[in-house]
This record gives sequence, structure tokens and C-alpha cells, in this order.
Amino acid sequence: MAPGVTHTTAGTDWGKADFEAIYNCPDPRRYFSTLQPLEYQIPHHGQAVFRAVAETLQRRRSDRPPLRVVDLCCSYGVNAALLNYEIVLDDLYQHYTAPAQQALTSSQLARDDRRFFATRRRPDAARVIGIDAADRAVDYARSVGLIDHGFPENLERDAPSPALRRALDGIDLITVTGGVGYITARTFAQLFDCVTAPPWVVAFVLRTVSYRPISTLLSRAGLVTEKVTTRTFRQRRFADGDERRAAFDALAARGLSVTGKESDGFYHADLYVSRPAGDVADLPLVDLLPSV
Repeated sequence: MAPGVTHTTAGTDWGKADFEAIYNCPDPRRYFSTLQPLEYQIPHHGQAVFRAVAETLQRRRSDRPPLRVVDLCCSYGVNAALLNYEIVLDDLYQHYTAPAQQALTSSQLARDDRRFFATRRRPDAARVIGIDAADRAVDYARSVGLIDHGFPENLERDAPSPALRRALDGIDLITVTGGVGYITARTFAQLFDCVTAPPWVVAFVLRTVSYRPISTLLSRAGLVTEKVTTRTFRQRRFADGDERRAAFDALAARGLSVTGKESDGFYHADLYVSRPAGDVADLPLVDLLPSV
């Protein structure tokens, strides 16, 4: 089991290990040092997909201001960093686990990060709204400039704040890499109550979790959900044997085989893309994501 990780079924229904201790620290160092040994990699897969989708949406709205993206379960701004900056996930692992970084206070690290990211920002950067119940993680992402607006709100429990409602007006894209299961259709319903035109939704969802309640809700909002069927995406290694057995049991209960997927020792995620029917007809998924 990775350092700092306990095993619990709290918050999930598939026996996933509990990483709560790393999700809401004053800075991301413990997050990266804990997940690196488990080869946590789903943001790497998300980078290529989110960039392709964002570039497509930006071309279709070239006369408008920068793209507006909502990243659900944004944590320390990892997806925003990979979307908007000339870095890859391995760069973040190296940056936050480097020995020289460990002697810094969180405030010193934040100052260093502001310089680190400022020199790497892409000219076509999107405006990112981060939403996560972890207030310190959201504050860090916002303080170093990875997200433009951050909202430490739990939409499973509470209605969106007036400020979040205002920020959601006119969003183009919602992204999520792994939060589904902790967040449900309730969170998506709260978001879609705040928009006038439905945004695209791109979600990586562990195969242990059904996406059907969310895709059903998105359908009622006018979106067609497609699943990439050519492959799945590794999320991370199982933290221990208990987690592996629980995942296999959850997959068996869903009638899914682990052969060639979770049998390799990793959680695997499916990729879902939800768009208005007209956009689906105009741009088939294979053309939107040709490298997937």
C-alpha cells in the first residue's frame, strides 16, 4: 500500500482505497509523492483528449473570448495545468517530488509555482473554473494561477453559491477525470440548472462505476453521450490486494470482464463525450479524437 493511504469503503461503493489525506493539503507535494509510486496517469490521458476537444470548440467560436472550461473535482489544478501549459504529467511529478522543493514552506512553493507556470502558459489558454469540495486544494490552484476561478463547493450536498451560478453562465466544456463515483448525477443536475445552453461534457469514468445515471440526465439536457469503444485508459495501480479484489467484484457485478484490462493491476477508465446532436452529426467522434 502506498504511504499515507488507508483502506476503506467510505465514500464509495466499490471498496476503493481512501486517499482523503492527500486531497486537501496546503500544497500538492504529498499528493504527487503518494500517487507517483502507483503510476497515477489518468490526467496524462486527459491532456490529449481535453486539448483536442478544446481546440475544436475554440475553432467553432473563433469570434468569441477564450474558451470557458469547468473542471470538476479539480483538486490542485492538475487538469488545468496540463490543458493550458507546456508541460506533461511527468514534469509535475518531477517538480513536486524534487528534493529541493521539500524544504520550502507552502507559501514559498506557491511563489515558486507562480514563476514556474507563468513561463509555460500556452497562448491559446482556456479560462478554467475549478470546482472541488477540498478548499485548500482549490485555494492553492487559484493562488498559483492554474485556475481562473475556484469554488470549494460540494454540489452533492449543497446548491451552487450565487457566485458559482454567475461563473457558470456561458461555459463551453465540463471536464472530469476520476471524480465520477464520488460525484453523481446530482452534481451535474446542479450545474446544468445554472446554464442556458448545454456545454460539452468529457468524462473519464472508472469501469467500476456506472455512468448511466449521468448520461441519462445529460440526455434530458439535450446532449448525446458517446463512449470510446476502441480502448480503455489506465488510471493507477491498485493500492493493495483488498482494493484489487473489491474492484474485481464490482466489475463482475456489472458483468464486465477484467481480461486485458484490470487484470494488468491497474484501474481502467472509459471515456465518454457528450455533445448536442447537431455537433455529433457534424463531427463524428473518430474525427474529434483521431488519436484515441
